Amino acid sequence: MSVAADLGIAFGRVLFVMMFVLNTAAILGWVERKQSAIMQDRIGANRASIFGIRAMGLFHPLADTLKMLTKEDFRPARADRLLFSLAPFVSVLFALTAFASIPFGDSLRVGDRVIPLQAVTLNVGVLYVFAMLSLGVYGVMMAGWSSGNNFALLGGQRAAALMISAEVAIGASIIGVIMVYGSLNMMDIVRAQGQLLWGWLPKWGIVMQPLAFLLFVTAGIATTKRIPFDMPEGESEIIGYNVEYSGMKFGMFLMTDMVETTVIAGMCVSLFLGGWQVPFLFADGFHFPWGAVVSVLPLVVTLLQVGAFVGKVAVMIFILMLIRWTLPRFRYDQAMRLGWLGLFPLSILNIVLTGAVLLAWGSR
Repeated sequence: MSVAADLGIAFGRVLFVMMFVLNTAAILGWVERKQSAIMQDRIGANRASIFGIRAMGLFHPLADTLKMLTKEDFRPARADRLLFSLAPFVSVLFALTAFASIPFGDSLRVGDRVIPLQAVTLNVGVLYVFAMLSLGVYGVMMAGWSSGNNFALLGGQRAAALMISAEVAIGASIIGVIMVYGSLNMMDIVRAQGQLLWGWLPKWGIVMQPLAFLLFVTAGIATTKRIPFDMPEGESEIIGYNVEYSGMKFGMFLMTDMVETTVIAGMCVSLFLGGWQVPFLFADGFHFPWGAVVSVLPLVVTLLQVGAFVGKVAVMIFILMLIRWTLPRFRYDQAMRLGWLGLFPLSILNIVLTGAVLLAWGSR
């Protein structure tokens, strides 16, 4: 019975994360259209309806899915049959599994069980996330090479070069965060951000590592291959790695971009914005700096923490979408120069400065 319960709990945690990421990625298609419409003084998606009910265009993601499922699944004559079909699945798989070690809450106590609100508990969760994101390079390279199209191959090479330069910068930018909190475990990092500086300021990553936050967000946008870093697949005039794909296989590449956006937002929240932490909220309730204490039931504390995480992710996605509809596209050489000669050196500088501050702080 105990083994069955453990398996059920593990399955439930994984299912919650999968449903959260997939549904968030699906709704982002609507968010992108509506947010861009508001910014450009347009109405946006509002035509798809069910029984005359349009619901502000919320049925458009469903209509898009049905459209892609019913379109012809075209495969070029010279394409590699196996790799061509496998590439979109590889891209989606690694993007989805990257979210597994991101905690969406502290822990839930059910009887004598303490359930960590995290799909997979890993002592090296930070390394796991970036390992999964970096493996996504294989998906775009497989798509470009297996298409039998030289232009698609060039698009895959552009995407791989951009993702590698961005991931190097991301990996270097979070070293400062790891140095400050002293752990590679995502849950430990989030818990450490619940501490207070000077008795009132939450010790969030954005406070401790402001430069790393800016570098992480910039490199994270490049990893998702979206504007202003969409030179691998610019839809209007650039031939990308997915040019030969149609139907749901093409839709899976679009889904990958949305899932990666959700993963980057979740990582940014967990590393820099306190994760599931609510300011002044502890296991037994709120403890305010002026001495007031408000007791809260444990279940309510858990719900507040999960709600805080979801809300922060939503705000971060809004900011990423805002950038996506504001900045023009970089040229390829500009993006490479930014990654290797801008973000990476600044990340190394941040590591040096963080080490100097920690040594000076520890010697006091």
